[in-house]
Amino acid sequence: MKVLVVGPGGREHAMIMSLLRDPHVSEVHAAPGNAGIAQDVPVHPLNAQDPEAVVALARDLAADLVVVGPEAPLVAGAADALTEAGIPVFGPSREAARIEGSKAFAKEVMAAAGVPTARAVATSDLARVREAFEEFGAPYVVKDDGLAAGKGVVVTEDRDRAEAHARECLDAGGSVLVEEFLDGPEVSLFVLSDGTHVVPLQPAQDFKRVRDGDQGPNTGGMGAYTPLDWLPEGFTQEVVDRVARPVVDELRRRGTPFTGVLYCGLAVTSRGTRVIEFNARFGDPETQSVLAVLQTPLGQLLLDAARGRLDEDRALEWAPGASVTIVLAAHNYPGAPRKGDVITGLEDAAHEADTWVVHAGTDRNEAGELVSAGGRVLAVVSRGADLRQARERGYRGMEHITLDGSHYRTDIALAASEGRIETPVTPAASSPGAGHAPAVDGRPAADAAEEQA
Repeated sequence: MKVLVVGPGGREHAMIMSLLRDPHVSEVHAAPGNAGIAQDVPVHPLNAQDPEAVVALARDLAADLVVVGPEAPLVAGAADALTEAGIPVFGPSREAARIEGSKAFAKEVMAAAGVPTARAVATSDLARVREAFEEFGAPYVVKDDGLAAGKGVVVTEDRDRAEAHARECLDAGGSVLVEEFLDGPEVSLFVLSDGTHVVPLQPAQDFKRVRDGDQGPNTGGMGAYTPLDWLPEGFTQEVVDRVARPVVDELRRRGTPFTGVLYCGLAVTSRGTRVIEFNARFGDPETQSVLAVLQTPLGQLLLDAARGRLDEDRALEWAPGASVTIVLAAHNYPGAPRKGDVITGLEDAAHEADTWVVHAGTDRNEAGELVSAGGRVLAVVSRGADLRQARERGYRGMEHITLDGSHYRTDIALAASEGRIETPVTPAASSPGAGHAPAVDGRPAADAAEEQA
């Protein structure tokens, strides 16, 4: 089969690497891609938020499957246009993608489906925001209701800062969600859906804060790892039964079936597992680690989802051991990152055992040199017999790479590799209310929401 992957980042590069390992896939194209993707497959210029342009390219390439990576093209209706054109697409319709595009809509769906989540107030009235602050107390969680490129959420003990963020969102003509704070370890679970059936992948955990020890501002994600051996037995099935399947059923009941990957952002609290939020696509950088250990052919899996042929009894195959992803960020990230700095050492990094480099924000300058072109520039992904070995290989690989002013965290998966993570409870997702639990690695689960929103 011929596959077109839409998107420019590390998530898309990881998917392309996995697709190239699939014996069912004869050809992979990307649009618009990046410098690293261009080394692996043909790339094409594309405004991914123009649904008709996506369709036109898919037709020109005679693509058998289109995989839409980022959220913005989905919310713009790329999957709808492809479906109307008769082209199989892995990615939800515009209406189904509202599960990510509108946090208030996601809360509405969860309420209808009986899915456990934080209490919340959706409003466009500042007075109601203040009432919610009184009701829920600190820390205050304020989310812009729409897509906000990772800038839409504030989690803070400072009420004035929380109110200022709410006012900024409302002044821009939007609405906000004020939520109670969920304290506990964060888990990302990707669940594939064909609109009716659901198949979970392996859980992962990412690291949002920019500096070691989970200090500094939130980012798009500075690293990830899988598996999560510290999770209670039966966790994944519990989430499928109490979260993913009810949501997919509810969306189908509404006439907007969800086809694609439902990213469940979860908090494991002392009173059960709670949904922080949903995304309508694979997450970055968790995708890099999860796909690194997936041995089931990805292309056929995604095509089956696109064509409504997923089997919930399908047993996915996973490589033994663990995978760790370490993100290299540009100077000044997560502020305004500096671009155009030359990157070297990637070939040496990839010489480490079971280690490779996934490109995110990279480009070529006029001299043909590889340069930085975004905040999160690339990631080193490694596999090992366990987390300790995967970490060692990944960090040895990272030491070979040079990028002026760049930085990366040195503690990705450290606590897990040393067996220092404990969950407060079994995942009793049906228990009422939200609880409080010790943070993992010092990271409360709401950290995830601040960037994923």
